[in-house]
Amino acid sequence: MSRVLVRVECLGKSYPKAFRSSDRLRALWRLLFTQQAADSITVLDDVSLEVRRGESLGLIGANGAGKSTLLKLITGVLTPTTGTVAVHGELGALLELGAGFHPEHTGRENIVMSAALHGLTGAQLRAQLPRIIEFADIGRYIDEPVKHYSSGMVVRLGFAVVAVLKPDLLITDEVLAVGDEAFQKKCIAWMQEYLDDGGTLILVSHSMYHIQKLCRRACWLREGRVEMTGDVFDVTQAYLAFQERKTAVDAKTEHPHAHDVEFSVLDVRINGHEGEVPVAVDDGETVRVGVRLRSRDGRKPAIVVGIVRADGTPVYGVSSDMDGFEPTRTAEGIFDCELVFERHGLLPGSYSIRVHPMDPEGMRIFDTVDRTITVRGTSREFGMVRLPHRWSACVETTS
Repeated sequence: MSRVLVRVECLGKSYPKAFRSSDRLRALWRLLFTQQAADSITVLDDVSLEVRRGESLGLIGANGAGKSTLLKLITGVLTPTTGTVAVHGELGALLELGAGFHPEHTGRENIVMSAALHGLTGAQLRAQLPRIIEFADIGRYIDEPVKHYSSGMVVRLGFAVVAVLKPDLLITDEVLAVGDEAFQKKCIAWMQEYLDDGGTLILVSHSMYHIQKLCRRACWLREGRVEMTGDVFDVTQAYLAFQERKTAVDAKTEHPHAHDVEFSVLDVRINGHEGEVPVAVDDGETVRVGVRLRSRDGRKPAIVVGIVRADGTPVYGVSSDMDGFEPTRTAEGIFDCELVFERHGLLPGSYSIRVHPMDPEGMRIFDTVDRTITVRGTSREFGMVRLPHRWSACVETTS
C-alpha cells in the first residue's frame, strides 16, 4: 500500500472576532488575564483526510469554504486550533500570489533565495538556474524587481522553481486561474508528467475541468466542513448539482409570484422522480421529462423544454409547437405531457432541464422551472454532447 504523505485528523481553525482595534485588545486581555478564549469565528471544523503517495486530490468549494485555510495548515503557514496535521516528504507549495518572493529583489535573486530555502547547494543551483529561467519564460524581466511583475509573471516564476525541484508533494491554490492560456497548457502538461512519474498533488481550483483532468479524487468543503469526498467525477458532479439548486432557489426568491401568471408549471418529473432532489442518470440512458401545467383561463399552452449545462451554457431546446404537439387536458385548467429523450447524448456532468409554459401562439414565456440531472460516467470526451462518429485509416475523397 502506498505511503501516506499527508494525514489531517479532526482539524479545526478559528479566529477571534476582531473587527476593530478594541476587539483585538479585548481578546488579548481575556487570553492573558482570564484564561478564557475570545469570541471566535470558525473557518474549518472537524476536517479529516489522507493523501497517499502518487495520489491527486482536488479541493473544491465556494469562496470562503476554507480551502485556502486548509492548504495553509497543511503547509505550516498557520497552526491549527484543534486537530493535527502530519506531512511526510518534501513539499512544494504555490499559495498566495507572490508568497515567499521579496518585491524589491529581482526574479533571478528570488530564484536563488527560493532554491536555498529548498536546500539546493550552489552547484545544484548553477546547474538548474537555466532550466528555471527557461520555464518561467519572462524574458528580460528576470533581472527586474518582482514588484514590477504582473500577477501572471509572478505565478510563472513561482511555478518554474517548483517545476524544476519536483517535490514529493505539490500544493497549488488557483495557480491555473492567473496565467495566460499558453502558460496554463505548459503547467497542465508538466503536472500530468509529474503525476505520471509518481508525484502527489493537492489542487485547489474553481475550474471543474482542471479538477477532473488532473485529479482522481476530490474533497468538497462547504462552510468549513467536509461535505463529500471520493471519486473526482462523483464529487464534482454533486457539487455542480448543488450550485444549480442554489441558483434555482435564489431565482424563486427573486420572483415569488411566478405562479400567479396566466400559465405556470405545477410539477416536473424526471424519470418519474418529483421534487428538487437531483436525478442521476447513466450515460446514454433514456430521459423522460413529465410536465404538469396550469392555465388560468383554460387555454391550451405551448411548452418549451431546454437543457443547460451547470455553468448556464445552453445545450438544446425544443418547443411543443415546433413539433406540432399539444398537451393533454387532465382537469379543469390542468394540462399534462411527457417529452422523451431516447438514449440522450449528454456527456457526464451536471445539467438542468428547464421547462417554460408559453401562450398558445408561442410568443411569450410565463414561468420557469429547473430540475437538475447528473449524468454519471467517466468519459474524457470534451464538450457537452456526444456526436456519433467513427475513425478511418484513410481519408475519404469524393470524385
